[in-house]
Amino acid sequence: MVYHRKEKNKKSEVFDMPRMTVDPNYCKGCGLCINACPRKIIRLSENINAKGYNYAECIEQEKCTACKMCYITCPDVAITIEK
Repeated sequence: MVYHRKEKNKKSEVFDMPRMTVDPNYCKGCGLCINACPRKIIRLSENINAKGYNYAECIEQEKCTACKMCYITCPDVAITIEK
């Protein structure tokens, strides 16, 4: 998925930005990913999943560096990182 374009050497090249997604069906809203994120771009959603939990969500995808700290910390394997 293309998020932005960046110019280099007067030619326009397309770069993909990292993307962090949370599967709300697996997330129990423990908040470990929120504390682990160095950019502080993860929060608990106002929405509730089928199990009754507020699940995590990334609020500023463009600031994600794909460091995978949230992914490593998640005990429910609910987070996917795409580069």
